[in-house]
Amino acid sequence: MKVVIVGGVAGGATAAARIRRLDEQAEIVVFERSGYVSYANCGLPYYIGGVITDREELTLQTPESFWERFRVSMRVRHEVTALHPERKAVTVRNLDTGEVFEERYDKLLLSPGAKPTQPSLPGAGSDRLFTLRTVEDTLAIRAFVEREEPKSVVLAGGGFIGLELAENLRELGLEVTIVQRPRQLMNPFDPEMAAFLHAKMREHGVRLLLGRSVEGFQDTGSGVRVLLRDEPALEADMVVLAIGVTPDTVLAREAGLELGIKGSILVNDRMETSVPDIYAVGDAVQVRHAVTGQASHIALAGPANRQGRIAADNICGGDSRYPGSMGSSVLKVFDMTAAVTGVKEETARKAGIDCDKVYLSPLNHAGYYPGGTVMTMKVLFEKGTYRLLGAQIVGGQGVDKRIDVLSAAIRGGLTALDLTQLDLAYAPPYSSAKDPVNMAGFMAENLSHGLLRQFHLEDLESLPRDGSVTLLDVRTREEYERGHMEGFVNIPVDELRDRLGELPGGKPVYVVCQSGLRSYVACRMLEQRGYPCYNFSGGYRLYETVVLDRLAASTARPCGLEIK
Repeated sequence: MKVVIVGGVAGGATAAARIRRLDEQAEIVVFERSGYVSYANCGLPYYIGGVITDREELTLQTPESFWERFRVSMRVRHEVTALHPERKAVTVRNLDTGEVFEERYDKLLLSPGAKPTQPSLPGAGSDRLFTLRTVEDTLAIRAFVEREEPKSVVLAGGGFIGLELAENLRELGLEVTIVQRPRQLMNPFDPEMAAFLHAKMREHGVRLLLGRSVEGFQDTGSGVRVLLRDEPALEADMVVLAIGVTPDTVLAREAGLELGIKGSILVNDRMETSVPDIYAVGDAVQVRHAVTGQASHIALAGPANRQGRIAADNICGGDSRYPGSMGSSVLKVFDMTAAVTGVKEETARKAGIDCDKVYLSPLNHAGYYPGGTVMTMKVLFEKGTYRLLGAQIVGGQGVDKRIDVLSAAIRGGLTALDLTQLDLAYAPPYSSAKDPVNMAGFMAENLSHGLLRQFHLEDLESLPRDGSVTLLDVRTREEYERGHMEGFVNIPVDELRDRLGELPGGKPVYVVCQSGLRSYVACRMLEQRGYPCYNFSGGYRLYETVVLDRLAASTARPCGLEIK
């Protein structure tokens, strides 16, 4: 059996190695357009920033090492220019010599990945304008930074690459501005959770111009002028386009393979395309979202590697199935970690799922152990069934651990109520006896038993201000004086029992504290005394972060406000 693989990075390289482990006799040929195979896409921004110092560390394997261990022919600088399914062949161009030839196959695997989205904008050909996809792109950006010593950069786009580049270039001392059309960074997060990311970026001096559209570029000789719609132009020494990725599926389309959303390659759960003996994996394919069941395009390294393994199994006569993607991901933002899994609230509602949520702000480990940091968690579940739908977490240490636990819970079909029973490891430096994941389950359980009723950020504007309800802040006087919601009166929770006479009898009470814990305690106290009570989900900390974010966005100041 002869297997030809187009693309030698995540999915393609994984498939090649797996095929060899399953079939020692197979002839395996991989064509890779760039000069590198099996390289660490996710590490590229950190080489630019100098965190990774040795360029050799970016490549996990070389063509030579692949041949020595697996007898796989890795042909770099070879571009496949056409597919010929009718005669089971591909046309290949050697980019170094110009030679064009055909290579026949018994099985073909497409792993072309995705390319940076590049809109047709005036001036996009400037040599001060970069994209970041390959090792060559990385070397070009780093060489420019070392040679030209730029003082400023505009990043068009605020996704993974944009934020990772922003951090690394800011650490090098550049003035960094992020411009993008959406009004929030990191689309996988809901807006109120993205507000924490915005605050962290502004805290470190990154200027955010959100809700703005780039209309073109002008090379000034010594820099680049970035033209914005209905806004003054920006001046910078360099620009990086990081506005997203587009499936690289020209070959598939021209060969008549069936395509899906965003022009991605349509595959079944065996990673088979619409054409017999042609498989496809990675950032170029459409997948089923494991939570909603809807068609999705999720460009992440983990799914690409798993798909490569599954395709290899099936090429070798097995029957492996891909169950769908959940988009589990984690991101370093200076000293903050942000992570997400499953679907966000907006996506769930668009999919017709009636959902509910809990917010909590636990420490990453036992409070009495030094060095604890607060994380903010949002856990989403379906009303009635309590089926877990997704989670978003921002904070410091321990964020990655909790998102992985929640991802495994979703994949395993657990409900939010089941989180109470997870037997999670505990020692003071690492966790609490009641882990944050357990705490999210306890909150959902309280909702299910009617022990907790909530109101949310989106409910604040509609709260009656005519005296028909009581608005109560149960934080300390000092916390209240530093900032509070309009119309909320202050009675600290530890004084509440002795001051119940100050609350009008029979009226519903809406309660807020810093994180939602003290206000829950207050609600239980009031409910048992005949007061219908509602707890503000997320607490004043969430409210303050969102309000300050909106203020900073309206002024678009270069340096934002530090969130205490």
